[in-house]
Amino acid sequence: MFTFKDYYNNEVKLSFQHHPFSEDPRHVWVICKYKDKWLLTKHKERGLEFPGGKVEKGETAEQAAKREVMEETGGEIQQLCYIGQYYVYGKREHVAKNIYYAVVDSLHPKITYFETEGPKLLDTIPENIKQSSGFSFIMKDEVLPHCIDYIKTTL
Repeated sequence: MFTFKDYYNNEVKLSFQHHPFSEDPRHVWVICKYKDKWLLTKHKERGLEFPGGKVEKGETAEQAAKREVMEETGGEIQQLCYIGQYYVYGKREHVAKNIYYAVVDSLHPKITYFETEGPKLLDTIPENIKQSSGFSFIMKDEVLPHCIDYIKTTL
């Protein structure tokens, strides 16, 4: 288990165990690869980030992960792996979020990508991501580097 502060100085706990904070999380985040590139989306207000969002009523977290990737990037997931969960002790609310790793096998152009500008492909995740104004706050805490290490060593 890792404990650290996020971009807004909230305490965050990250675990690669099976649902340590909630069996029924209401949020998902999906770290995606497409043809050996990182598949992100550009949120209209926050900047570049991996797809994710809220689990809707009546859907599982896995279904939400697939839906969010499709809505925000047009990506069709070939393989989806649960890798962990993190919990944010926010000032207004506490959030448990499942983290997935997805291999996307195809991108479908869409008329709308909802609150995003669609798919963005990167060869690498920049080393200086915390200082880059082009990236979302979601990408700027310790969740991402720990997850990338986990993906490289475990999957």
